[in-house]
Amino acid sequence: MTGHRSIALLSVGTVLGALLLAPPATASPQPDPVRNPAPDYCGDQCHHVLPPGQNGNATLADLAGHMLLGTMPPHSDDQLGKYDDLAAGYKQLDTGTINEFFNDNSFGVAPDDVERRYQPREDVTVVRDKTAGIPHIYGSTRGGTTFGAGYTTAEDKLFLMDALRRAGRGEVTPFAGGAAANRKLEQDFFATSPYTEQELQQQIDSAAQEGPAGEQALADAKSYVDGINDYIAQAHHDRTFPGEYVATGHVDAITNEGEIEPFKLTDLVVLASLVGAQFGGGGGNEVQHAVARMELQEKFGPERGEQVWRTFRAENDPEAISTVHNGQKFPYATTPDDPRGEALPDPGSVTPQQQVFDPTGSANDPDSGADKPKSRQHPLPSDLDPVESLRGIFDDGVVPADLAEPRGMSNALAVSGAHTESGNPVAVFGPQTGYFAPQLLTLQELQGPGISSKGASFAGLSFYTLLGRGQDYSWSATTAAQDMIDTYAVELCEPDGRPVTKDSGHYLFRGECLPMERVERRNSWEPNLGDDTSEGSYRLVSLRTRYGPVTHRATIDGKPVAYTTARSTFKHEVDSIIGFQKFNDPNVITSPQAFQRAAQDVNYTFNWFYADAAHTAYFNSGDNPHRPSDVDSNMPVRSGFDWRGWNPDTNTADYTPPEQHPQVVDQDYLISWNNKQAPGTAGALPNMGAVQRGDLLDSRVRDLVERGDVDRADLTKAMEDAALTDLKAERVLPDLLRVLESAPVNDPGTARRIESLRAWLADGGKRTETEPGSHEYEHAEAIKLMDAWWPLLTRGIFEPAVGPDAFRALTEAEQINESPSGWQNAQPGEHVGQEHQGSAFLDGWYGQVSKNIRGALGEPVPGGFPEVNGKQTLCGGGDLGECRQTLLDTLAAADAEPPEQTYPGDGDCEPGDQWCADSLIHNKIGGIAQDKATWQNRPTYQQVVEFPAHR
Repeated sequence: MTGHRSIALLSVGTVLGALLLAPPATASPQPDPVRNPAPDYCGDQCHHVLPPGQNGNATLADLAGHMLLGTMPPHSDDQLGKYDDLAAGYKQLDTGTINEFFNDNSFGVAPDDVERRYQPREDVTVVRDKTAGIPHIYGSTRGGTTFGAGYTTAEDKLFLMDALRRAGRGEVTPFAGGAAANRKLEQDFFATSPYTEQELQQQIDSAAQEGPAGEQALADAKSYVDGINDYIAQAHHDRTFPGEYVATGHVDAITNEGEIEPFKLTDLVVLASLVGAQFGGGGGNEVQHAVARMELQEKFGPERGEQVWRTFRAENDPEAISTVHNGQKFPYATTPDDPRGEALPDPGSVTPQQQVFDPTGSANDPDSGADKPKSRQHPLPSDLDPVESLRGIFDDGVVPADLAEPRGMSNALAVSGAHTESGNPVAVFGPQTGYFAPQLLTLQELQGPGISSKGASFAGLSFYTLLGRGQDYSWSATTAAQDMIDTYAVELCEPDGRPVTKDSGHYLFRGECLPMERVERRNSWEPNLGDDTSEGSYRLVSLRTRYGPVTHRATIDGKPVAYTTARSTFKHEVDSIIGFQKFNDPNVITSPQAFQRAAQDVNYTFNWFYADAAHTAYFNSGDNPHRPSDVDSNMPVRSGFDWRGWNPDTNTADYTPPEQHPQVVDQDYLISWNNKQAPGTAGALPNMGAVQRGDLLDSRVRDLVERGDVDRADLTKAMEDAALTDLKAERVLPDLLRVLESAPVNDPGTARRIESLRAWLADGGKRTETEPGSHEYEHAEAIKLMDAWWPLLTRGIFEPAVGPDAFRALTEAEQINESPSGWQNAQPGEHVGQEHQGSAFLDGWYGQVSKNIRGALGEPVPGGFPEVNGKQTLCGGGDLGECRQTLLDTLAAADAEPPEQTYPGDGDCEPGDQWCADSLIHNKIGGIAQDKATWQNRPTYQQVVEFPAHR
């Protein structure tokens, strides 16, 4: 057997060698080194990291080598180790060792770090560094600069970009196969942004009409697309294109026949829509809120039910921390005292709008393959044929099915120079965009006329740096999620007078009975090398009103209605391009106020952070619609209660002016972890209350500021300490223990459990390994106990008080937890959430449980639940002894729960493997898998900056 395997491996090596000898992409003669790098005022004090690595393209030879021999393409994983190592090494961090965990983020490339120089065309030179393979793009013309950005992004992320443009259009299955994950993904994105090609083009035409800046943006985008397509043509000709095109049947491995479809400008609109749907929206949950509120009023009566709802909703919780904490208030989207126009559905009448029609073949089994374990990491196959090694690599989907789920992520920490050792501001910030292989973001340096920047951009939108640094300033963003999506109820009608039903396809709008507009995708698929899902097809149909897509049907007072979403950025995703253009222009960004003005041109809901050598700044962007003052944006409303100045033809309206957006310059410190922006600003979900993950940053940074002399290492350590801490342990467990110990503890089992939890809490409540690489947690028993306990205690506190129907409705309005593993977020046996995503503790009932527990202890609780027996709590009917018994019973049940139930396992982890369940695993968008990394709750792309000088 050994001899046969040696011969087989020799054959594989020969074939791989032949593939590797395919001619390289043609290039102009190598130019001289770039002799005059752009002005850089950061010295060696700017750092960044983006795992797993810059290179996300793998040729057929690369893929086969990875599948058969476990080899990795160059620069595909060389930032993962640094990123992973911070979890164990942060406590010893100082300013001299930051580059052990981050890469230098200076402009230019040192002579001994030059890996490759080439010219995609005569007006642009690209220098790639040895350290990470990052392209440094120097254009003698502006068009050459953006052409180079398109060319190098395609070099690094072509298949990713291609898969995402299909996802954004709702057309994944014809491109990659009918896997259940592909179907779910295209359905989810199509539901959010169901555009026609004409509407995509209209966005481009509209942006180009925004004066000289719009004209320049269009020219930049065109040259960027030219660069992408130039690379596609060369790579196809030279057979250096991503091997996934062979796996999906688009190019023949032997003859090279087939097509890699060129990019169009409208593809950039699609990608912008995709990014906006994931990271830049807020609201749209009004139907779920209405059902939960009605169930509470049914249980408690209108007045008391409303009190319970408002406490749970935590719209303006007096205990919530805010990014702006200098006394300013910025009221937005708060509930009026006597709202009008509410469109609350009749109980039990709400049904989702049908989206899939006429399924054939495998489409008739929409869940086929959905429940089988999905591995993000490929085992080495037994078949040693290079092409056959790719068989089935996309059976789980070419793109993760949960990619379309909105992601409220990212964090930021900044300290004013008044409190730093150097006297210059210090910032540690970045976006949490999830973990993908290749990463959704791509790194680059852009230097050309009117552009001087370095940092990260979403692949396919990288003609500007979206998050990064300029010559003497740096910027980043976190998801803000203020409410800019509303739900309207439109009354259904029939133009010919027939009886109206919930299925009627017409609706009343300003006195007319109008037909719903239909936007369709006709998708069909057949088996391919990468995905053997059998042949199938269906139609995806989005029905749209003048307000937007229909999401639900219901009745109100017996009359059929459709619920439809109105999003202020609908048909306007491209409008933000002007703001990003300004961020990259050193002639525009000359001060914190100039940065804030540029951020005003971004219509997505983001929190923007800025730091230079003298100042910090913050601005909350977004097209916040001006609603009537007596409309409750938390609830669905009847048509006619429209945004002020709303034009249904263009979906434009009057928006809140810039001075009403949360903002500040040179506050003592800034933190954001998707928490409340400012006093008076309501969040769109009930997750910005008394306990929020931003507390973990706020307390640590506040302590640093009080101490003074903060440096880059201090702020990085504060970020990482929070990144490893369980929010429930630090902020809720102390009060839970007070209740448990409010009476003598005589039971040995209870005493053991309390001792275990208390020891974990005394050690910081962290989820860290016993030693690097052990793959076992310190305090593993306590962590398992808390993980199993949280869903049980949450139900034990709330369900007896509000009833099963209201409890279920509340869980649909806001999940009870967001664990690192993606489990323990709902009731036992239910799986709600994303596995191995890193980001944790954003969604959850942390503040709601905290208020109940403190209320049960008899403490006054600002913004607490209405009193029961003189106490602000629902727990135990207001009786501390009864509440304590609930905690004791659920804690015992959690202790008895087998680890295999707490951590059920998946395609990458065995049931019961706690560390593995939490671990970071990069979701494959392609064929290259990455090693697991220990859990951290930190940005995916992260900058550490301290500018010592400025222009």
